[in-house]
Amino acid sequence: MSVSILDAGDAALTIEFGDAIDPSLLAAVNALDAAIARRQAEGGLAGLIETMPTFRSLTLFYDPLATGREALVAELRPLLDAAGRGAPAPGRQWRLPVCYEGEAAPDLAEVARTLGITEAEVVALHAGTDYLVYMLGFLPGFPFMGDLPRKLRLPRRAEPRVRVPPGSVAIATGLTAIYPWESPGGWHLLGRCPVPLFDARRDSPSLLAAGDRVRFVPVGADEYRAIEAGLNSGEIDPFIWLDADAKRVTAAQEGA
Repeated sequence: MSVSILDAGDAALTIEFGDAIDPSLLAAVNALDAAIARRQAEGGLAGLIETMPTFRSLTLFYDPLATGREALVAELRPLLDAAGRGAPAPGRQWRLPVCYEGEAAPDLAEVARTLGITEAEVVALHAGTDYLVYMLGFLPGFPFMGDLPRKLRLPRRAEPRVRVPPGSVAIATGLTAIYPWESPGGWHLLGRCPVPLFDARRDSPSLLAAGDRVRFVPVGADEYRAIEAGLNSGEIDPFIWLDADAKRVTAAQEGA
């Protein structure tokens, strides 16, 4: 695995582990990020402010009055060696409900026609895959997840939408994602997820994290609305879909 250390201005540096979207590169990024976090807990790297992981790189922001590039790189070398040999850390497993019907799925019919398969086949392929959360970005809590089945891979829409509804589940190239907020977007919208992915009141505002695994569970329109109402009222905890099979709203209301 090739590792490059690049300057990112006068107060940051980026460590690149490769040039592709690949689980092994994500494992190295997450291993280094975790090693740095442990080092910070033990006393820290002098001058380090924060880290920002991506698909294949980790950017470190530092205070140039407290440290310099050479000093920081010297402290990172032992951690880099360990990260390159690191096995993927086990992420959390989620089963998130998605409605693939009606207005929640505005591009489903077009995607099926373009791919030459039925709408049911599109849903079965999309919901039948475990996705790895590679990184968060674009919007707070927005998860870039892969890898999409090859049969579903399409380029982005030729004409992006001005408004994509929050909760929209979308695909583009080899990735799938959920829009946590209303925003412009050029991905193909296959469904909608009622579970909020970002809440600033939580200790960890983003529900998902890099390294997590996600599988989508189809639900009907009525069930979607019931889950959404339960989440909005506080009767359903978003973490009910963590590390277990997706539970129906009735089970959640009974305290299961």
